[in-house]
Amino acid sequence: MVAISTLVGLWIAPRWGTAPVDMIYLPAVLAAAALWGIGPGIAAGLAAALAYNFFFTAPVHTFRVDRVTDIVTLVVLLIVALVTSQLAAGIRRQARLAAAHAARNATIAGFARRLLSSSSEEDIAATTCAELQLLFNCNAMLVKGSPEPKVIASAPPGNRLTPSDVAAAALAIESGQPAGRGTDRAQPAEWVFHAVRSEGGQIAAVGLARDDGMPPLEEQQLPLLSSLLDQVALALERARLEAQTRQFATVRERDRLRAALLSSIGDDLRPPLAVISAAVRDLRRAGTSDKAQVSAIGSEAAKLERYVSNLLELDPGADQKRVVAGPIVIDLFQRTVSRDGKEVHLTPKEFLILAELAKHPGRVLTHEHLLRSAWGPAQEAQTEYLRVAVRALRQKLERNPARPEIIINEPAVGYRLVAG
Repeated sequence: MVAISTLVGLWIAPRWGTAPVDMIYLPAVLAAAALWGIGPGIAAGLAAALAYNFFFTAPVHTFRVDRVTDIVTLVVLLIVALVTSQLAAGIRRQARLAAAHAARNATIAGFARRLLSSSSEEDIAATTCAELQLLFNCNAMLVKGSPEPKVIASAPPGNRLTPSDVAAAALAIESGQPAGRGTDRAQPAEWVFHAVRSEGGQIAAVGLARDDGMPPLEEQQLPLLSSLLDQVALALERARLEAQTRQFATVRERDRLRAALLSSIGDDLRPPLAVISAAVRDLRRAGTSDKAQVSAIGSEAAKLERYVSNLLELDPGADQKRVVAGPIVIDLFQRTVSRDGKEVHLTPKEFLILAELAKHPGRVLTHEHLLRSAWGPAQEAQTEYLRVAVRALRQKLERNPARPEIIINEPAVGYRLVAG
C-alpha cells in the first residue's frame, strides 16, 4: 500500500507539486494500523515517512531532511500510525471480548437447557460429564459423598478413581477449592477436581483429566467452567427438591389413608364399646350377675376403649395443629413454643413432656406415662426427674410459677395441660 501510494505521488508531483503527496500516504498508514494492529501500522508509517523523504523532499533520492515542514510531516505520519493502531487494537480487543462473552453465554445457555431436560440425579450427572467432555476435550466425572466420594457418572464410562483421586475429590468437596493434579493439593492424583457449590455448601465435585497427562483446562477457561458448575449445582438442587416433593406427596397420601382408616376404626368400634360399658354399669347396679365376670367384662371393655383412643391419637393431622394454652402457643409440627409471641427455648426433655401434654390437652397423664415418653420405659419410677422438668417448664411458661395455670398437678396421679 505504501508502494502504491508512492507511485501515485510520483504521478501527482510533476503536475501539482509535492504539497498534497503527504496526504496520499495517510490511507495506507490508517489501513495498515486498523487492519493488522500496532506493528504493521508503525511499519507502514515508517515506510511512508522514508518513501516521502526519499522521493519528495529536497534533496530528493536521499534520506536527508533540510526543511522543518518535512520533519513535521514525517513525525505526523508516525504519530498517526501509532494512534490509529492503538485505537484499532482496542476495537479488535473489545470485539474479541464481546464475541467470547457471546460464545460463553451461548455455551452456558445450551448447557443449562440440556440439564433442564434431565430429571434424576443420575441423568444430570451423565449429561454434565458428556457436555464437559465435548466442551473441554477431556475426560470428565461427577462424584458425590463425603468422606468417601462415589462416582455418579463419567465420560467416557468406566473411569475409576485411585486412592489419591479419592482423597483429592474428598478435599475438593470439603474445602470448596480445586484439588488434584496441577494444584497445590493432592499432587499425586491423576484428576483435578472442582467443587460444585450450592447455598448450603459443597454438594459434589467435577473431575477433569486428559489422557496425555496435561492440564485439562487453560487459565482463560476457568470462568466458563465456574459458570457451568453453577448450572450443575442448580440442577442437582432442583432434582433434590423434586425428589423431596415426591416423597412428601407420598407420605401425605399415606398419612391421609391412615387417618381415614383410623377414623373408620373409631367410628365402628366406639359405639359397641359404649353399649358394652353401659351394660356393665347396669349389671353392677342390679347386682344379680357374677361380680367377677362383670368386672372382667368391664376391664376388657375399658382396655379396648383405651386402645381405640391410642390408635386415634396416631392421626398425623394432630401434630399439624397448634395447641394454645393461655399465652403459650405450642407448634408440635415445627417443634416450637412461644409465649406472648416470643419464642421460648426448651431443653429436649422439657419439650418432650410439654408435647406429650399438648397431644392430650385437658387430660391427666400419669407420672409413668410422661416418664416413659421422655426418658423411656427404664425410668418410669424416677418421679423426681419429672418434677424437676415440670418445675423448669413452669418457670419458663407460667406467669406465676408458684400458682400454675397451664400445667396443673393432679396429686399422686400426674399432670394435665389446660388448653384454650
